Amino acid sequence: MDTQTRLKLYRTMSECRALEQRAYDVFKQNLLNGTSHLALGQEAVAAGFGAALRAEDYTFCTYRGHTHTYVRGVSMTAILGELMGRQCGLLRGKGGSMHLTSVKHGMMGSYAVVGAHLPVAVGAAWSAQYRRTGQAVVCFFGDGTPNIGAFHEALNLAVVWKLPVVFVCENNLYAEFTPTRKVTAVENPAADRAPAYGLEPILINGNDVDVVYQTAATALSRAREGRPSLIEAQTYRHSGHSRADPCKYRPPGELEAWLAKDPIPLYRERLVSLGINAADLEKIEAESKAAADQAMEEARNSPASPADVAYVDVWADGGAAWRN
Repeated sequence: MDTQTRLKLYRTMSECRALEQRAYDVFKQNLLNGTSHLALGQEAVAAGFGAALRAEDYTFCTYRGHTHTYVRGVSMTAILGELMGRQCGLLRGKGGSMHLTSVKHGMMGSYAVVGAHLPVAVGAAWSAQYRRTGQAVVCFFGDGTPNIGAFHEALNLAVVWKLPVVFVCENNLYAEFTPTRKVTAVENPAADRAPAYGLEPILINGNDVDVVYQTAATALSRAREGRPSLIEAQTYRHSGHSRADPCKYRPPGELEAWLAKDPIPLYRERLVSLGINAADLEKIEAESKAAADQAMEEARNSPASPADVAYVDVWADGGAAWRN
């Protein structure tokens, strides 16, 4: 990997971290509409895939989707404004934290129902195949999803139809509040099930952005050839499942052990060891924080969305005339 790619990955992770920290500030300042699910600690997965995706590709993700939305090109202001229900929000406040969507950026939605988006991603991949566009689809989900029927249906159809789709399990050890190992018959919920569908079991360190990027690039190239993949990226969320979760179910020492594997300081050490100037990295960190601070102020100063926004863009034609 060249230096510019590595610096881009570091900047993206730094920006994602700053964005998520501001999203937490939105909650603490009582500016948040609805709930939110942060990806603090999981930035390497979003950054690695974001760098490997083409502009025309599609992304599907879960309700923990702030960073996945950002790496597709949506501004921090639009994301934070959406959390606050402001007019500058990505969806003018109609979607909130759990439903970030931007078709223009290939971000095809954050889905609140566990596993619901996997068949939708398969449909998008079939569309790309049918239209022969060369597009690939990446579908992110958590470690509880492989226990959902939609997971198995989607995997089966993707392989049978040779669709251009990459399924990515972000295994942060917990299905909401439940340790995945207590409710899953195999040790690795996604990778261990891949052979059942004729797929290679791919288990990676989701906190190593180099590994994520290289794995993503290979999988996306294979997808464009009609060879789907299932990747399990082992990572960890530093905060609770949602804003209401104090995380008291974690065993003593677990968080501290994973904080030592934080993808950003670990990558910083690697870049310095490769000869990159530490001052350049500090500049990236400062610029990322400044960008998030500016976005926070822009979102805070944006007017609240009016109530009639709820009745706009509900149906394709703007109304309900199709029913008749």
